[in-house]
Amino acid sequence: MISSDIIRGHLDAIILRLIYEKDCYGYEIANEIIDRTNNEFKIKEATLYAVFQRLVKKELIESYLGDISLGGRRRYYRITNLGRAYLNEEIRNWHNARDIINIFMEGLQ
Repeated sequence: MISSDIIRGHLDAIILRLIYEKDCYGYEIANEIIDRTNNEFKIKEATLYAVFQRLVKKELIESYLGDISLGGRRRYYRITNLGRAYLNEEIRNWHNARDIINIFMEGLQ
């Protein structure tokens, strides 16, 4: 399993990327992270909701209540225009950081 320390600084961008693809609720996002990482990374519920609060406060996402289902109403999150711009900047920053790290790490085995 990957160290959460490596991922921590990128959680906002990861969550934004998932919400960019479609409006989601918390449990759905947590499961999507597990699925996409082949169970290598799991986000704790408290961490996920702290990210949601931070992103809402920064106006990068907004929440709304979905339709009533068997378990009640789910709170969904959708990305805002400001969130899309922030995500694009984070993707550019990630590519730049990855390129720099690759200079030092590639070719070693």
